[in-house]
Amino acid sequence: MKRDIVLTIKLPSGAGVEDYAVRTPKAFAKPAKPFTRIAYAAAHVVADPRSSKEPWLEAAIDWDATIAYRRHLWSWGFGVAEAMDTAQRGMGLDWAASLELIRRSIKASDGNAVASGAGTDHLAAGPHPIDKIIAGYEEQCAAIEKLGGRLILMASRALAASAQSPEDYARVYDRILSQVKQPVIIHWLGEMFDPALAGYWGKQDHYEAMDVCLDVLNKNKNKIDGIKISLLNKEKEVVMRRKLPKGVRMYTGDDFNFAELIEGDAQGHSDALLGIFDSIAPAASQALSYLSANNKEKFNEILAPTVPLSRHIFMAPTRFYKTGVVFMAWLNGHQDHFVMVGGQQGARSILHFAELFRLADAAGLLADPALACARMKQLLAVHGIQ
Repeated sequence: MKRDIVLTIKLPSGAGVEDYAVRTPKAFAKPAKPFTRIAYAAAHVVADPRSSKEPWLEAAIDWDATIAYRRHLWSWGFGVAEAMDTAQRGMGLDWAASLELIRRSIKASDGNAVASGAGTDHLAAGPHPIDKIIAGYEEQCAAIEKLGGRLILMASRALAASAQSPEDYARVYDRILSQVKQPVIIHWLGEMFDPALAGYWGKQDHYEAMDVCLDVLNKNKNKIDGIKISLLNKEKEVVMRRKLPKGVRMYTGDDFNFAELIEGDAQGHSDALLGIFDSIAPAASQALSYLSANNKEKFNEILAPTVPLSRHIFMAPTRFYKTGVVFMAWLNGHQDHFVMVGGQQGARSILHFAELFRLADAAGLLADPALACARMKQLLAVHGIQ
């Protein structure tokens, strides 16, 4: 479909301000049947800007808008990965608010998939005895399972701060996995997403850490649905994918190279649990439907322009990617403000937002160009750009 110019907006660039032509959005169809890949979207939370709570100190959440966004993701065929780092878990969203989010999401799911993050973020800053970290995981796992929820075992800052050896990691995971009611997803979140997780699995080198992790997976494979690794390195993901125990899935967390990892190769593919799916749900859904029909050409044609957008949103410092995710939701009318838990809307520059706007338009993902332009102009005005 030819994409005609519909609007022009002045956007800042390194050289000043330039006219940018916004084109008609692409048309995406909702899926007629389930995908041949399991696909979870890690979903963001919508802040309540009218709350009197101080945003740097306590999370104020607009529950209606937050759950409405999950319904949007479910409508495009995605499961929701709940209370993960995309929801600013441990970066504005504490355990009490996370558990309430999980409860509301499960209640609203109506049979749609929800898997929820269990960690140790309610513990005070470490280090701690390993038994206390085990108890922390047990507390959160039990609370989620009591709600009928599926578990994603999140990487633990407390464990990273406390473990003295790879054996400490094995001890924690072996204990927790021995108790879970149904197979879980393990999440290995790299230090590019959270610097406090450097050296996870007791090794600084990712390949050495991978061996430690694989030992845990092999020992507990009947209690593990899959592992999500978020290292932003496709070679490392493929190496690990080919070593996984039979029946254990690889869920890509690589927001830089997700398209080719989901497509896979002759030796296998990755399923997906991605923060970028929050922002590109219509395009990703259409692409996954084409992949289900074995139309890899169309799959790549749709996803190709979303990859530069994702790489921009997740650029270093990667932990600030949530700002871009919420910005996209605001541009597309899923929330009526650009305010974030913890005041994180200020984590990126106006030049970053301007380039994100261009890349979203190039991917055909500005659903209502007039609304997107009006909101972009509001942000520009706040930054003194008319």
